[in-house]
Amino acid sequence: MTLASKPQKIRSLCVYCGASNGVAAHYVDAAKALAGALVDAGIALVYGGGNVGLMGVIADEAMRLGGSVTGVIPTALMEQEVGHRAVTHLHVVADMHERKAMMAQLSDGFIALPGGMGTLEELFEMLTWSQLGFHDKPIGLLNVDGFYDGLIAFTRHMVAEGFLKPAHAALMMHEADPGALLGRFIAFVPDRTHKLLKRDVAEDLLP
Repeated sequence: MTLASKPQKIRSLCVYCGASNGVAAHYVDAAKALAGALVDAGIALVYGGGNVGLMGVIADEAMRLGGSVTGVIPTALMEQEVGHRAVTHLHVVADMHERKAMMAQLSDGFIALPGGMGTLEELFEMLTWSQLGFHDKPIGLLNVDGFYDGLIAFTRHMVAEGFLKPAHAALMMHEADPGALLGRFIAFVPDRTHKLLKRDVAEDLLP
C-alpha cells in the first residue's frame, strides 16, 4: 500500500439526523448506539447543534459518555431547534449555507441517521461534492431497521437508467450496525479515479 492509498485518519464525524425522534424507539436507540461507537473509537461528533429529536439524543449521549461534541446552528434556528448549550462547542452562524460549510470543514466524514428533508439535503450535497471531487471524505447511511432501503434502491435505479455511475453510487456506504459502518469509515481509502473534476479545478470552485 502506497502512502497515497492509506486510509485517512478519522478524528471527527458529522452526523446528519432528524429534529424529531420518529415514531419508533429503535431510532433513538440507534442514535445512542452511534454516539457510543463514536466515543469508543475516540471520534468527535459534529452535528447540527439542536437539542431536540435525534440531534439532541446523539449529542446528549455522546456528552454523557465523555465524548467531544461540536454543534453548528444558524441564528434563526436557535429557538426553533433549541440550540444545545451544554455541548463541548456550539457555533451560532448566520445561515444554513455557513452551517453546512462549517460542519463539512470540521469533519473527516459524514453519516446520515434517519431524518427528513434537511437530512437528505445535507447528505446529497456531500455526495455531490464527493462525486465532483471537492472532497475525499467517506459518506454513509446508518440504515436503521431498513429506513433507507428505498433510497438505496432508488440509487440503484438511477444507475440502471444511466443517470449515475456505479462508482458514484458506491460513495454512499450503508450499514445497519454503527460499529460496522465506523469500521468501513476507518478503513476507507479515497479513490479519485472516477471524480468528475481534477483536484485543482475542484478546489478553485469550493465556496
